[in-house]
Amino acid sequence: MAAVSPADSEQYEDIHVHRVYEQIASHFSSTRYKVVIPPWPIVEQFLCNIPDGAVGIDVGCGNGKYLKVNPKIFIIGSDRSTNLTRIASQHGPHAAIVADNLSLPHPPSMFDFAISIAVIHHLSTAARRVGAITAILETLRPCSKEPSDRTGVGAGGKALIYVWALEQKHSRRGWDEGNEQDVMVPWVMKQKVVGDADSSQTFNRYYHLYRRGELEEEILRAGGIVDSTGYEKDNWWAIATRRSSPELGSVDFPAKHAI
Repeated sequence: MAAVSPADSEQYEDIHVHRVYEQIASHFSSTRYKVVIPPWPIVEQFLCNIPDGAVGIDVGCGNGKYLKVNPKIFIIGSDRSTNLTRIASQHGPHAAIVADNLSLPHPPSMFDFAISIAVIHHLSTAARRVGAITAILETLRPCSKEPSDRTGVGAGGKALIYVWALEQKHSRRGWDEGNEQDVMVPWVMKQKVVGDADSSQTFNRYYHLYRRGELEEEILRAGGIVDSTGYEKDNWWAIATRRSSPELGSVDFPAKHAI
């Protein structure tokens, strides 16, 4: 598919991302939140390694699947979908609000951690994806020489970000290097109609498939430091911290497959 122009990006995402999730919210949630299915290992490990009493955010929280992974921390979830946020708000004592990834309503330098799981790939231009990462990093506590009540001496906040990978040749989708990175992914919603017959409706969602190394590049452009990276379940992930100054400076080489 053709690349989306910056001038059309907001309208394009509204049609091919936001409106879709509003319509499929209930069905989407039923396939994403099941007690018998554990969280993705890296996400669970990240959240369970957060110190007790820490406060963080889940940007693009969807139905709030990850809000209750660690009961010893507090998470404020946010999502553009009103219907998904309504579902996420049921996971008290955590909170869930409607908010845009590019315009988060949080004070800067406030949080001990952040997660954004399979969200940023829905933004249709590189500038908007970098902007979303910047917005997340700006909410994190910067590194400091002063003790922190919640995260230890000098500890800055960390963000875990997941995006769909282009390199999925062993998945049912079969994407790999050389394929288009901007794609439409169908969501088929089956419904029961009169007479117990099945009826289905297909919704197409926009995704940008990240090639190897692209997520790290965007984190650096957003003013972040890449601590570690890896690949899990057809996704690239990275753990990042914010720089103490807005200047990018020298490139930091991340450790692979580590937390």
